[in-house]
Amino acid sequence: MGLVWIEYAAFVAVLVLLTIPMGWWLARCFTSPHDSRLERWTYAAMGVDPQERMGWQRYGAVLVLSNGLLMLLGYVLLRLQGSLPLNPLQNAAQTPDLAFNTAASFITNTNWQAYAGESSLSNATQMVVITGLMFAGSAAGLAAAAGFVRGLARSGSQDIGNYWVDFVRMLWRVLLPLSLLLALVYVWQGVPQTLGTEVMAHTIDGGRMQQLLMGPVASLESIKHLGTNGGGFFSMNAAHPFENPTPLTNMLHILAMLLIPAGMTYALGSMLLKRRQGWVFFGASLIIFLGFLALVWTGEQNGSGLLARAGADQQWSATQSGGNMEGKELRFGITDTALFVTATTAATTGSVNAMHDSLTPLGSITPLALMMLNCVFGGDGVGLINLLQYAILTVFLAGMMIGRTPEFLGKKIEVREIKLVMLSVLAHPACILGWTALAMLWPGAADSLNNRGPHGFSEILYAYASATANNGSAFAGLNANTPFFNTTLGLAMLMGRYLTLLPLLAVAGSMASKASVPAGAGTFPTATPLFTGLLVFVVLVVGGLTFLPALALGPVVEHLQMLGGQLYP
Repeated sequence: MGLVWIEYAAFVAVLVLLTIPMGWWLARCFTSPHDSRLERWTYAAMGVDPQERMGWQRYGAVLVLSNGLLMLLGYVLLRLQGSLPLNPLQNAAQTPDLAFNTAASFITNTNWQAYAGESSLSNATQMVVITGLMFAGSAAGLAAAAGFVRGLARSGSQDIGNYWVDFVRMLWRVLLPLSLLLALVYVWQGVPQTLGTEVMAHTIDGGRMQQLLMGPVASLESIKHLGTNGGGFFSMNAAHPFENPTPLTNMLHILAMLLIPAGMTYALGSMLLKRRQGWVFFGASLIIFLGFLALVWTGEQNGSGLLARAGADQQWSATQSGGNMEGKELRFGITDTALFVTATTAATTGSVNAMHDSLTPLGSITPLALMMLNCVFGGDGVGLINLLQYAILTVFLAGMMIGRTPEFLGKKIEVREIKLVMLSVLAHPACILGWTALAMLWPGAADSLNNRGPHGFSEILYAYASATANNGSAFAGLNANTPFFNTTLGLAMLMGRYLTLLPLLAVAGSMASKASVPAGAGTFPTATPLFTGLLVFVVLVVGGLTFLPALALGPVVEHLQMLGGQLYP
């Protein structure tokens, strides 16, 4: 059992070591005054002016409009899939509602999939639409974070940078090089990378042939995790041996999805010239991360009372990992599954190496809660922005307790900033709970459930939490490929992305225009362990208590009824 904690400690140590060079490189990309020749060619091809200084309105408008055009292009290509090349299996075009859902999913960095990738999409759409939007969505999130941090760092300025410069640099300097390197490692480990679509294999009994679908998997798999995307080439995602063949690829998946979000905390400190401030945000995220990791590991390792009543041996031993192994890969066991579950929902990636629908009720609280908080490392770029909104709220609450105007990073936090922060904070739960309530009341929506009772409610709650948090994982007991769920989940993804992001860009613009004020005797220091603890407290109280009634109706009730032997088939 001690090996579990050794593995987790080694993982944290490696993550900390990787955070420093990743954060240094991100900060350099955001602040460098020089463009490469390739970047200048890209600006010329796009017809944009890299010297333009953008206020938050212009920055946000360009982000939304460019994302909208890419989403429209993805939608059109998915609707025309049957007529495109590289489609030897003759996969049909997606229906209008499914194409809308898919395009919205990938441009918002969600990667919710209401289809089976290997049997529904051609190599052309996998490479151009799916992989292309993965790069675009990730770069957009990182660009937004760059603009937000500039707003905190600048004084008396009306601009927060140039969106196109940030977007292009993230593509050429960060995402493409790292994805290429990681894809080569995946190919070395056995992940397919081919334009072929299938291989006919002899089965073990020798009497039958089996069709094995494949394609350009490694190239998709690398940006899938580095970009905190999560959509799988195969419907089984990272539980499929072609996506995740070895223990090394499993650990690389986990590290890759946390690499850039963790590095962004260090980049923040570098850009603000306050390294300790960056480590405060890293530490706060890590504390919450480890707490939820302990929760899911304990819930799964203790096993299911229902399986125990059925006579299943759930005890840990030298020959088995024990615990609740339903829906999990034997090769990963409880330890690696729990770490993957925590990482994929903390970083809002959504990739899975086990079925989250098969988690115990207590274990399922971890992915649900991390998506509801949506700021524990978080997705590329947007995770840091979401954590900073809670930091501003923490400073405001501390200032109110001592009767002084709150300050954050040398800027006064006033009514306008708090209104915008609260608009963003409230938009997230309003979207999750509002769409969940509508789905529970909508005629026929319950027909998509494979389970009743509190677990069925959890499946719907999980779907809208995943969509709004731009995560993309699912309790697979919900059949989401219906016009109602495709449409509402697609809208939830768009609302969860832009209704929370745009108010915070407005905060960045407001902060950039303010003059810096020197720290005084009443200034609350934010680069201290005390502030780290307060930030964790505010995230858990403000973010967590909002969803407590919903969690009580779902996994909490299910756990209590499971203890009594009640099952919902």
